[in-house]
Amino acid sequence: MLNCLSIPGSSNILSTPIEFLKGVGPVRAELLKKELQLFTFSDLLEHFPIRHIDKTSISLISDIHPDTDSIQVAGTLLFTEVVGAGRGKRLIAQIRDSSGTMELAWFQGINWVTKQLQEGTTYLVFGKTGFFNGKPQIVHPELEVYTPARGDGKPFLEPVYPSTEKLKARGLNGRQLAKLTANLFAQIQPADIPENIPEYILAPQQLIGRSQAFRQLHFPASLEDYRKAIDRMKFEEFFIAQIRLNLVRLRRHKHSKGVLFEKVGDLFNQFFHQYLPFSLTGAQKRVLREIRNDTGQGKQMNRLLQGDVGSGKTIVALMSMLLAADNGYQSCFMAPTEILVQQHYASLQKLLKDLPIQVAMLTGSTKTAARKEILKGLLDQTIQIVVGTHAVIEDVVQFKQLGLVIVDEQHRFGVAQRARLWEKATIPPHVLVMTATPIPRTLAMTAYGDLDYSVMDELPPGRQPITTVHRNESARGQVYDFVRSEIEKGRQAYFIYPLIEESEKMSYEDLTQGYEQVKSFFPEPRFRISMVHGRMPSDLKETNMQRFVSGDTQVMVSTTVIEVGVDVPNATVMVIESAEKFGLSQLHQLRGRVGRGSEKSFCILLTSYKTSKEAAERIQVMTSTNDGFVVAEKDLALRGPGEIEGTRQSGALNFKVASIIHDRDWLEKAKLEAEKLVEEDLSLELAKNLILRSYLSMQEGGTVWSRIS
Repeated sequence: MLNCLSIPGSSNILSTPIEFLKGVGPVRAELLKKELQLFTFSDLLEHFPIRHIDKTSISLISDIHPDTDSIQVAGTLLFTEVVGAGRGKRLIAQIRDSSGTMELAWFQGINWVTKQLQEGTTYLVFGKTGFFNGKPQIVHPELEVYTPARGDGKPFLEPVYPSTEKLKARGLNGRQLAKLTANLFAQIQPADIPENIPEYILAPQQLIGRSQAFRQLHFPASLEDYRKAIDRMKFEEFFIAQIRLNLVRLRRHKHSKGVLFEKVGDLFNQFFHQYLPFSLTGAQKRVLREIRNDTGQGKQMNRLLQGDVGSGKTIVALMSMLLAADNGYQSCFMAPTEILVQQHYASLQKLLKDLPIQVAMLTGSTKTAARKEILKGLLDQTIQIVVGTHAVIEDVVQFKQLGLVIVDEQHRFGVAQRARLWEKATIPPHVLVMTATPIPRTLAMTAYGDLDYSVMDELPPGRQPITTVHRNESARGQVYDFVRSEIEKGRQAYFIYPLIEESEKMSYEDLTQGYEQVKSFFPEPRFRISMVHGRMPSDLKETNMQRFVSGDTQVMVSTTVIEVGVDVPNATVMVIESAEKFGLSQLHQLRGRVGRGSEKSFCILLTSYKTSKEAAERIQVMTSTNDGFVVAEKDLALRGPGEIEGTRQSGALNFKVASIIHDRDWLEKAKLEAEKLVEEDLSLELAKNLILRSYLSMQEGGTVWSRIS
């Protein structure tokens, strides 16, 4: 959260405990602390309205139609009635205006609401509309006794604040919170909300002052004043976040010592000119130049490499490790699963077989004798590259000259786990973190702005786009026939299921039923099938995966455990069962398991006959594009930022006013201004930037998000 005002020492009045505000007191204060985390005057000031009611804008009940979202009406209460019992108990009320009647309904707080309502009284009612038995209805409406607005024709914008059922039961609904906020503004002065952005930045953007913005956010004099306040706060939230991230990155570049890769030597050049199995894409060449530049500065590299599934990140990783070896340094390549480590190891062994490079694999299942040899080889540097799971971060694993750490699918590892790797060298090694999960640009700008950021947005030559189609249950027979035809060509296929066991609430196929169904269509011994799921013993899971990887089985029936890391170029078909149950990002990751060879590949999304509107949107996106960045943008728009990378995201995205989805223009402006300011004045020592420096230094919990090194 961007603690806009929690500044110790900046204003004593804003740090006053909430119980001392007029209208609160000890009992209400405890409720506000528990329900809304409002502890001080400052917290209440940052508790922004969810909307404003324009009391001059009242609709008629007859205006409500099936496409109406929310509406405000004024109607007289005709009657109330409690119907049903137990969980089905509800309070029903009917109101009438000059055009007709409508129903109001409450399923919670029935006793309290009943006491508040008076038949014959006219109420101002607001809420999300729906229809019940063909009649308009609002469930859990906001309402208050109607008083005609002022007669000057201007909008009268009254704030409505987020509240909870417990607070409402104690007389603290959204409207009552507005009265408390008005009491707060009566007690504070403009100087109590000091400016934190220099005037030379605010003026060109035509942004109002901070104190004025806070007042107009809560109690706007007009719609135009409210818009100006919103714009100011959007820019502020993005700008402060970007300043923080830019300071971290640039100070790291200036002060963080790193190993120096002075030359591009024989190993790199020999591989590039003699053993590279295909031409590099333009994107791969660009990223390698960025890595060479980073590692040749004597500063530690911290780079995020984002590449869609199949974009060729492994070759970039390999050539980066050759660059390290040319300069006398070892590399550690960490991946989240043993199967992925085995695949990386096999790939590196094959590509490097003609070069004098020793590659080792270290996992939890490495035998004791082999482990001893590997540990010895890392200490005496006869091993230049080690590929491993989290086993490589154990204290017993030590390097003679660790110069480069590569982390694949980095979100699978915790920050603390990653940090233990770069503590294994006196000078911190260079760090390259790789992800195949496409990250929308706006998200990367806010969540990863402290990292240098590379994108690989080209597929290697020879890769064909995957054809994605949607089929429902009625087409299952044709789908199975198509899969059989691919297997008869010598190909392999995946069947992916969302569940392992049946649930009382869900009617989807479970994995074991699906396995039996697939077996009936693909009978042994003509066809051979592997099954994998998360509850299997890990040794059995690895065995079944390896059988499919080696081609011993032709069909893999699995849950989403194969989402990351299984690389079988011969697999050309993926059938995703109950595809409506999967998110967009997961569907795209699953689809990326096929299309890894030169043969034409297919992804078939099987759904039930009926799907929700949201599921239909996801299916439509998947069938219309293979571009992971387009998918990621759509996913962000449909779901919101969410917890994209776990602990990394603490504070980075939880803006109160700004939205990285809807406010990209402000994000771009804030990023540009922040970069210019920090480039000019890294220490924030210039007189014109002192208010910003003061704000940042006094901010509570000024945590640097996700510092990797």
